[in-house]
Amino acid sequence: MRPLSLLVLLIATPAFAQDIAHAAHHADDEAQVLSAADQFTEAIIAGDQAAMEGIFAENALILESGGIETRKEYFGHHFGADSEFLAAMAREPIDRIVSIHGDVAWVSSQTRMHGQIGERDLDLNSAELLVLQRTLDGWRVSAVHWSSRSR
Repeated sequence: MRPLSLLVLLIATPAFAQDIAHAAHHADDEAQVLSAADQFTEAIIAGDQAAMEGIFAENALILESGGIETRKEYFGHHFGADSEFLAAMAREPIDRIVSIHGDVAWVSSQTRMHGQIGERDLDLNSAELLVLQRTLDGWRVSAVHWSSRSR
């Protein structure tokens, strides 16, 4: 090996190793964020308030239909209805994007939902934005924004 090649290899190796470690850390964070997002959705569908309380940050906000609710308000009057609604809907994922910046992440999802609620047949495009924050106990949902429209 030529001396210049050896020098380039010695200089580049720590930076390359650091890039590999960073990519592995980011992939691990992304897996944890997606797991938290999935736990959040599964808890709502199951009507499992205890699981929701575990994944929902204490100061979480819910934005829906032009309003903002606290976590306490959401559990007080919307959680049960949302659970029943989502349990009755077939869900087909369209797109999901994860962005992570330090201790904050967001998951943007589009889903087709269709099913029958009472006498009504529904076919909706739904958008969800979850904002998550890394805590000592893992990633927690700190804000949710939901919107939907007929297809």
